[in-house]
Amino acid sequence: MPIPARALTIAGSDSGGGAGIQADLKTFMAHGVHGMSAITAVTVQNSIGVQGLYELEPRAVYEQIESVATDIGIEAAKTGMLASAAIVEAVADACERFAVPNLVVDPVAVSKHGDVLLRPDALDSLRSRILPLATVVTPNLGEVEQLAGATVRERADMEAAARALHELGPRWVLIKGGHLPGPRAVDLLWDGRQATWLDAARIDTPNTHGTGCTLSSAIAANLANGLDVVTAVRQAKLYLTGAIAGSFPLGKGIGPTDHAWRFRAAGVLRPGGPSHPAPSGWPYAANPYEG
Repeated sequence: MPIPARALTIAGSDSGGGAGIQADLKTFMAHGVHGMSAITAVTVQNSIGVQGLYELEPRAVYEQIESVATDIGIEAAKTGMLASAAIVEAVADACERFAVPNLVVDPVAVSKHGDVLLRPDALDSLRSRILPLATVVTPNLGEVEQLAGATVRERADMEAAARALHELGPRWVLIKGGHLPGPRAVDLLWDGRQATWLDAARIDTPNTHGTGCTLSSAIAANLANGLDVVTAVRQAKLYLTGAIAGSFPLGKGIGPTDHAWRFRAAGVLRPGGPSHPAPSGWPYAANPYEG
């Protein structure tokens, strides 16, 4: 059997399963990548918000990366919630020491519900230690302002913001414009010389928990699979658009995107749940790849 590409997520755990390492690992699997994890923090979280946050010891985060890198190997990695300056430093040390390639940085600072996930003192460390290691950094508009002091109120502001963030050291900057008004979701990919615009139809749904995690992990998976950066980002945006279109309500708050939408569209997942009961005689144990 061929060995799949290997991708590592360095992020927090979301007990509700819509974001964090749970979203990352689902996305890795959807892209045919072997997913691994280095957990930075455990959140007590559901569709309504974050009720608790427990950080791991920085040394434990470093050792998880070391354990994976020195035995299994890594083709690409992504960072998500890093929580504190000490954890940022530990992650940067490990990525440098073990030459972690194709690093995608999702500079998670605030949850979809507005809960703070990154201490203020960690921003400086994120700028100085993590961004210079990044192949791609994927901030939303609020994170652009926090990291680079650039305010984006319309599409015309995005290129100046990308330039400001690029000066902090990442090879590529992907500014996500999903929070801008308009019928299209427009993002800007910038490499310091050329702007590549990516747009897609805006999906009208309140269920967008984990979109940032999903996009960044899809980019990392595509890089692990050998795609160039522009193609990796384009394909990741297509995947995310489908996941948002397939999003569903869970709990009393913001529901998740559907990381398995391609499998459902291909008919290789068993139907189930209250809204999609399995038909009589459904071959639960059948291998969809046979025949």
